[in-house]
Amino acid sequence: MSAHGILGTGAEAEGTTASSHSRAGLGASRIGTSALVFMIIAASAPLTVVAGGVPSNFAVTGLLGIPLSFVVLGIILVLFAIGYAAMSRHVHNAGAFFAYISKGLGKPVGMGAALTALVAYNSMQIGIAGMFGFVFSSFLDSLFGLQVAWWICALIAWVIVGLMGISRVDFSAKVLGIIVGTEFLVVIVFDIIGFSHSPEGVTADGLLPDQLFAPGVGAALAFSIAAFMGFESGAIYNEEVKDPKRTAGRATIIAVSIIAVFYAFSAWAMTVGEGASSVVGRSQEFGPDLMFVFLGEHAPVWFVDLANLLFLTSLLAALVAFHNIVARYFFALGRDRVLPTFLARTSRRTGAPVAGSLAQSGIALIVILVFAFIGAGSEDPLFPVVTLFTWLTNMGAFGLVLLMALTALAVVGFLRSHSREYSLWTRAIAPGLSALGLIVLFISIVINFNVLIGLEGTSVLSWLLPAIVLVPGIIGTAWALVLRARRPQLYAGVGSGGSLG
Repeated sequence: MSAHGILGTGAEAEGTTASSHSRAGLGASRIGTSALVFMIIAASAPLTVVAGGVPSNFAVTGLLGIPLSFVVLGIILVLFAIGYAAMSRHVHNAGAFFAYISKGLGKPVGMGAALTALVAYNSMQIGIAGMFGFVFSSFLDSLFGLQVAWWICALIAWVIVGLMGISRVDFSAKVLGIIVGTEFLVVIVFDIIGFSHSPEGVTADGLLPDQLFAPGVGAALAFSIAAFMGFESGAIYNEEVKDPKRTAGRATIIAVSIIAVFYAFSAWAMTVGEGASSVVGRSQEFGPDLMFVFLGEHAPVWFVDLANLLFLTSLLAALVAFHNIVARYFFALGRDRVLPTFLARTSRRTGAPVAGSLAQSGIALIVILVFAFIGAGSEDPLFPVVTLFTWLTNMGAFGLVLLMALTALAVVGFLRSHSREYSLWTRAIAPGLSALGLIVLFISIVINFNVLIGLEGTSVLSWLLPAIVLVPGIIGTAWALVLRARRPQLYAGVGSGGSLG
């Protein structure tokens, strides 16, 4: 395939040069630190993690140390955020991983990372749509007796998310802020009830090292890292924040610290509330319904209904957050002409990356309809959860952990030339330790991937799903090498959009 086949000819047809695209930016600076913190946390969906992720982790691994897993991962990711924040002061680009890895490890690796990031983030977003469809369908059935197919419910979210994707980014930030705030309140009430009930007393069970570092620890950490996915998205908004040199870095460190502490505390509250001797068994019995079953036993009916509704809005917030991330990646790659240049088009009215938003919506629509067609004959109501949600979100986590490990190494490479600005701790030690931890975590995901997607033993899906994430990255790296030889001017601009050096 020729260079024009992949890159498109839009720039030449419109008379737009590569350099003008590299200077093109998103809307005016509108996002402050607090708003960005909410947008980052929205991607991790706190209520979804506590209600769905934590009991699923207990059930699958059988380990009591799930609360401690969030502490361990929180330490690794805070170390990552230290170097990430430092580099964000110098590289302001909507395609964060793409730009960072290009700057620190070279453009070929950066282009490979860009395509892997697109697949991974799209997988996260579209996978969550499957869970939303199932939860919304169940919600309508239980409260109103309406039987609506999961894919129709998913398409309702698709419309809402698409409209928000082309709106002003500060509007999305306000909506997500409200949703995240109410999620936190519901989980805090659950935590308080858990510690108040405590059938076996308030103990340190769940936080003891021997309860985590046992057979199954790799799977536990692999499950728990999915709860943090999206925390790195702060730098993606660096072209839209009020203070590009500080806002994204500060928000990332704040967000990952809050997430780690909140998840660890809430998982511990679940352990205490159910009792250390019962929490694994109850998780295996009720799965993602455990939190709502517990609230039904100890809270008013109206509060349980509210929690179920907010579980739904939690998923919607995550859909919006990941949609925004993908849209900005499309924008950044279109601006650098890694992808067709029309993807760099923004709305004159809102400043949103409208072409990237529409592209993400189009991909999501196709995948949802494909799974709707495949599942048409299935009698299993959990079909969208065990396939679309489980497969795609674990594909996304697989790709994003690999990208974070590469980014941590890229930070070390990039900050070597800034030794007068940053300490050795910031330049090398913190990101180096995080890279080591993320590499170990990535290996754990690879080893336990069949467990993560709910399979016993090795199957075609065990290697096919990771391959779908990795192969585009290999193609991107190979294509970069071709561009370096054949189109050096275009190659020189890769990863440069929005960069301050």
